[in-house]
Order: sequence, then structure tokens, then C-alpha cells
Amino acid sequence: MWSFESIKYSLRNLKKRKIRSSLTIFSILIGIATIYIFLSFGIGLYVYVGDLASTSSADKIIVLPKSAGTVGFGENIVLNESDVNVVSKSPGVYQATGAYFRAVEIRKNNVIKYVFLLAYEPKEDFIFESFNVETKQGRRLSSGDENVVLLGYNYQVPDKIFKKAYGLNDKIEVNGEKLKIIGFLEEIGNPTDDSQIYMSSQKYEDSFPEDSYDQIYARVNIDKVDEVVENVEKNLRKSRDLEEGKEDFSVESFNSLIESFTGALDIIVGFVILIALISVLVSTINTANTMVTSVLERYKEIGILKAIGSRNSEIFGIFLFESSFLGFVAGCLGCLLGWGLANLGGNILSDLGWGFIQPYFSVYLVLSLILFAVITGALSGVIPSVNASKINTVDALRYE
Repeated sequence: MWSFESIKYSLRNLKKRKIRSSLTIFSILIGIATIYIFLSFGIGLYVYVGDLASTSSADKIIVLPKSAGTVGFGENIVLNESDVNVVSKSPGVYQATGAYFRAVEIRKNNVIKYVFLLAYEPKEDFIFESFNVETKQGRRLSSGDENVVLLGYNYQVPDKIFKKAYGLNDKIEVNGEKLKIIGFLEEIGNPTDDSQIYMSSQKYEDSFPEDSYDQIYARVNIDKVDEVVENVEKNLRKSRDLEEGKEDFSVESFNSLIESFTGALDIIVGFVILIALISVLVSTINTANTMVTSVLERYKEIGILKAIGSRNSEIFGIFLFESSFLGFVAGCLGCLLGWGLANLGGNILSDLGWGFIQPYFSVYLVLSLILFAVITGALSGVIPSVNASKINTVDALRYE
């Protein structure tokens, strides 16, 4: 369909109308760049979620209280040691422990911040497996630790929480009490978790006298997670004298929470890509308009080509190549622009503390989008190309 001469002829015509060609390319590349950005971030989030699902969090479940019909840290509904015992004795549960969770005030040089604190029994620190995070400096909490805390990643970075970073063995003021820092965790990738403080349950109970947990973590048989969740729900209903459907608690596996997050992510990414596709559709119409105008401008030229022996298929191929080439250039430039903006966005999010939201760069994504742009350009040029190939030679030569 395309000879070397016809390709040279097409490229010469595109160059002659470079302003119009550039505007057409620009309209397509904006759509391609938009799709690239959102797909790269979307795939990045899917990869992150997939990594979480394949790590040691897969064999964990969490029990939360319900308050006013929602799952959360309820004021009226409590979880206590009796509930922990019920969970630990449920078939398929290997370990269970209660944890406290609350907002606390931290102060440094008269600067006050509010962060979350998680307190747990150090000998049951399997809950850290659920977070998929290791200690970056120092150590984790141990049984018998008093007046010490483990801090999230951000505390060791200047200007993340306070202007000056903390170091090992420094003291941090929590709700008016100065506690020694024994370690820092690796970066999790979001400001809330990376600003969290961890202390032992014993220390928490001394500082904040309470007899109820905010959540219960359990390590279970990974091959029967759903069955174990049902066992725990059944046993908790029985111990709390509740009817099925009227539970004042919720039992979730980490995988089910991840699946819920993935479902929401599907909707968000799908909606954004739909908007980007509308942009591409508009640019496709613009390309088709460009090709129609090109055919009208070159009406007599097409007659001359036919008069000197060009076949209908060759005329069709010339215009189809032009529209496809515009799509190809737009696809390449759109992917380049999308990569640059996605990379910039990832760096900005990292600096803001949202390190887990990062784009995923793939050669297959680039090739797929370039192919998509070429096909889009080709489809927009089909009808004008057909019309050009069917032009009557005599009428074209007499056209002014």
C-alpha cells in the first residue's frame, strides 16, 4: 500500500502544512499524556496493593468496634481482654492481641503537633507484619520497656514534623511526658503512618488508664482466612450475646480490606481514564477534520496523481499514512510528556510524604499507547482517505 515515494510525498505535504499538523498532533498528545499519567499512577497503586497482599499481612485479621452504624474506634462500644481471649481461642487463630489507638499531643520548643499513637504488647509485635515495615534505626519495643517509644520514619527527617529531626536516645514530649526514643521505622509512604508513635500497652495503661482496646489483631491460618473470620464472628456474637446481623463489631481480613481498596481504585481509575478517552475522541474528530480539509485543498492535485497513473489504493494509502503518522508522532510525544509529568508528580508526592503513590513505568504501556495513538489517527483518516481515493479524475482536473 505504501511505497517509498508515496511516504516521501505524504511527509512533504505534512511539512508544508506544519502549523495545522502541529495543532493536530498537540490535540492528540494531550489525551495520550493524560492517559499515560493516570494509567502509570493507577498501575503503580495496583502493584503496591499486590505487594501488600502477597506479604505477611495475608494471614492477619483485625477486629474493630462499631459506633453509630460505622466501623471505627467507637466511644460506646468497647473491646476488652475477654474479647481477645475469645478471638485467640477461635479455631484457626494462632495469636491474638489487643491494641490501643488514640491521638496525642507532641511538643518541641513550644511547637505543638497532633499525631496518632498505637500501643501494643511488645511480645505480640506480629502486628508489624501487617504493616509490612521494618526498623530503620535502633530497635522495636521489648517486654519490660518503660518510658520509651518507637517512632515513625518522619521524625528522623528535618522539617517533616519539627524543624530539627530526632535521633536515637533523644527524648520526645508526648502529652506532657518526656519519653526516650529507642528506634525509627522505615518509610511506609503516607504522612499519617510515618508520623505515628508506638509504645507498649503497659506504658499506655499507666499514662491513659483504660480497660478497653480500640482494635484486636490476630494471626490466623492463611489457608482458611475466610473460615477463621466466620469462626471469630460467631464466637464473639456468642460471648457478647448478640444476634447475627446486629454485631457491634467488625471482623475483617487484611486481604478483604485490600480488595475493598482495589474495588474503589478500579472505579476511580476507570472514571479518570474515561474522561481522558473523551479528550482523545475530541482530538480524533479534530484529526478527521484536518484530513477532510487536506483532501479538499488537494482536490486538483489528487486528479493529477490519478492522471499520471496512481491507483485508488495508492491515493487511499497516502492519506491514511498521513493520519496514522500524525497519531504516531502524537503518541511518542504524548508518552514522553506523560512520563515527565508522572515522574515529577511522583517526586512531589514523595516529598509531601505520600511515597506509596508512585507511577509505574513500563515499556509495554508506552508501546500500547503509541499503538493506540496510531490506530486512533488511522481511524480518523479512513473516511477522508476513502473519499480521496474515489475522486473522479476529470472532475478533479477541472476543479478550481
